[in-house]
Amino acid sequence: MEKPAYRVLLYYLYTDIKDPEERAQQHLEYCKSLGLKGRILIAAEGINGTVSGTYEQTQQYMDDMKADPVFQDITFKIDEAEGHTFKKMHVRPRPELVTLRLNDEDVDPRETTGNYLSPKEWYEKLQDPDTIVLDARNKYEYDIGHFDGAIRPDIDYFRELPEWVENNREMLEGKEILTYCTGGIRCEKFSGWLVEKGFDNVNHLQGGIVTYGKDPEVRGRLWNGQCYVFDERISVPVNQEDHVVVGRDHFTGEPCERYINCANPDCNKQILTSEENEQFYLGGCTHECRVHPRNRYIETNKLTDEEVENQLEKIEASKSVAQK
Repeated sequence: MEKPAYRVLLYYLYTDIKDPEERAQQHLEYCKSLGLKGRILIAAEGINGTVSGTYEQTQQYMDDMKADPVFQDITFKIDEAEGHTFKKMHVRPRPELVTLRLNDEDVDPRETTGNYLSPKEWYEKLQDPDTIVLDARNKYEYDIGHFDGAIRPDIDYFRELPEWVENNREMLEGKEILTYCTGGIRCEKFSGWLVEKGFDNVNHLQGGIVTYGKDPEVRGRLWNGQCYVFDERISVPVNQEDHVVVGRDHFTGEPCERYINCANPDCNKQILTSEENEQFYLGGCTHECRVHPRNRYIETNKLTDEEVENQLEKIEASKSVAQK
């Protein structure tokens, strides 16, 4: 079987970068010259990126990055792909690599972070009843896949996590904490913040979910569902032995692993739903979104006012049937 011609690189590195704005512009031109597509953030504290390209393009990128003294310690997580997983190439300067907005409480993960756990160590700790597993991602990431028994913080943005912890401190105090994220970067800083806040036994999954799923020994066990990723793939498999669907359709509650954005551009909420239900509900997560004057599903499918009205009546009729 012929190998896919494209690869996706996921990586980050906390390192000192002088003049992030100038470095970002130079890096953008460099990535474009290679033919890469993706999204990269550069800050004074380091680099965080995902790019896609052919085998040759991605190999050249990794070789060049490793040859740069600033980035020589970087670790790349590699996925095969059928084509590009981004439409364009963006490299943007940012005040911080992950938006936690700790301000005066900001943490340098090179100085303060939780204990790193290898995939095998993590797998063993997951089965320890004295540990508590805290997902450091947003709730829409959790909803499509998570570790067995993990806590789901009710947050829409990573920056909301510290407040959630403060409001739920009694749940975590005195426990051995295991925290994780997609590739590891969020937990580098978040686990350090937990340590600074007085939590004694804080651990995080080295390399994140993506690394865990590729480990030849643990093979993604004790992970349920898919792993949400921030590119056109939307999600990727993790558990190589027993795939369990945990996502639930927004409209029917049936098992589902297909994300769409609500058709109302002012809402744009990510919801899990089947193609059939997307069509039936006109792509809108609520009635208000379905009747929005700029409903993208209606525009894309060129539905007439009469067709829309007929469908809205069907939706109402289905609700009446369900309530009986």
